[in-house]
Amino acid sequence: MQKIVTIEEMIRIEKAAEAAGHSYAQMMERAGKSLADALLARISGIKDKHVLVLAGSGNNGGDGLVAARWLAEAGATLAIYLTKDRSEDDPYLAALRDLGILIAVGEQDQRSRVLKLQLGRADVVVDAVLGTGFKLPLKGIARQVLKVAKQSRTRPYVVAVDCPSGLNCDTGEIAKETLAADLTVTLAAAKPGLFLFPGAEYVGELVVGDIGLPPDQEELASIKTELVTAESARQWLPARPISAHKGTFGRALIVAGSIHYPGAAALAGRAAYLAGAGLVTLAVPASVQTMIAGGLPECTWLPLAETLDEATADILAVEWERTQALLLGPGFGLKSTTASFLRALIGAGTPLPPAVVDADGLKLMARVEGWESMLPQGSVLTPHPGEMSVLTGIPTEEIQEHRSELATEKAAEWGHIVVLKGAFTVIAHPDGRSALIPIATPALARAGTGDVLAGLLVGYRAQGLPGFEASILGCYIHARAGLLAAQAIGTAASVLAGDVAAAVPRAIAELEHSPPAN
Repeated sequence: MQKIVTIEEMIRIEKAAEAAGHSYAQMMERAGKSLADALLARISGIKDKHVLVLAGSGNNGGDGLVAARWLAEAGATLAIYLTKDRSEDDPYLAALRDLGILIAVGEQDQRSRVLKLQLGRADVVVDAVLGTGFKLPLKGIARQVLKVAKQSRTRPYVVAVDCPSGLNCDTGEIAKETLAADLTVTLAAAKPGLFLFPGAEYVGELVVGDIGLPPDQEELASIKTELVTAESARQWLPARPISAHKGTFGRALIVAGSIHYPGAAALAGRAAYLAGAGLVTLAVPASVQTMIAGGLPECTWLPLAETLDEATADILAVEWERTQALLLGPGFGLKSTTASFLRALIGAGTPLPPAVVDADGLKLMARVEGWESMLPQGSVLTPHPGEMSVLTGIPTEEIQEHRSELATEKAAEWGHIVVLKGAFTVIAHPDGRSALIPIATPALARAGTGDVLAGLLVGYRAQGLPGFEASILGCYIHARAGLLAAQAIGTAASVLAGDVAAAVPRAIAELEHSPPAN
């Protein structure tokens, strides 16, 4: 299981590893090998490539020098550009000198002539200038090297070691000199700043590189923030036994839609079936049923009055006994009568099925005093930043700056799973655990995609998955479906919510059929 750690946590992890007998030299060797392997897996014809390594004076630079040796042994043509000269007995430099590799020093390079020449030749630039131990703004020779590299007219493939130099790994702040990477090989564990803007725009493809830490190291294993991968999501796929019947996979009841937003119910209902629910019932105003029923022949229906009110809550209450999961909110609208309906529904005292609350349901619920204790324990709440602002009273900008911390704080305060949607969706459990989906795509920045996600979540809850695990699986599949839809259409700009739903089976099949990582 991959983790996300702060700078301070990473320092503690490395110190504990050293105390346990894993020297910094050993960790650096593994880090450099991981970096070289990641690059070699992505660059074909390495023997024809010129690789320029920009190396700082610290451990980050050392990682880059180790990688340079491995790349040279693979046949690449290497040049090393040090920001400052390293000690004469530096073993990493000595190994490169023995290979006859060009080594230049920034402090001795007047007007950066050597740097400019090497940048003009480079097919690949390895950014190993700065790691996590710097402060903004950048100063001195490191700033100058990055500035010249950024201004270069050539556009080589850029690989960042641990993080792009000048990116604050805790906050996502960047220096104006920071190079945008095509690939970032972050070491041992991902860092929060790689998923916060503006820094996230500079990361490119993200790979977690191995530095030789044992997976059961206490300091690393105790970290409660998980980076969701295909491997970690796959473990929560519900089994599909050949002896199954529709009851095996549960009934999802979706209370959604209004005359203005009929599509929300349709998208959620379809997605719940695509997730594998055995039976999906749509409780919608009768006019909405008339509009969408033809496209959803698999659904059963519970027609409701055009205006949802307290009487509607009584109609739904008789359904709880045969319902395994409940979705409330998509397409509700914000009428005061609907708020009264929701208040009556969750405040009646009758135990509700495991619940997912989405969209307008969240905004209406914010009007109900004490809503936190009325919902079933461990319900799943799926706010986007604007809805999170309504629930908390915190400005959207502040929410975006502290996504993981706020989601975790509110999950503990409310006693429910919080799925804070957006680029790099955060999933937080009341017990302090959290997970982050390392995918961001504009394909999902379209009306209705949230309804698809809500449908997936209620579909997995209907199959018996706990809220946290259902959210990890559903959010990962939803994000992958967004990428696959854009790939199939050819542009993210034209992806509609229905296209995302159509890509869900392929996203699930990826998890079912791809082999686990070694």
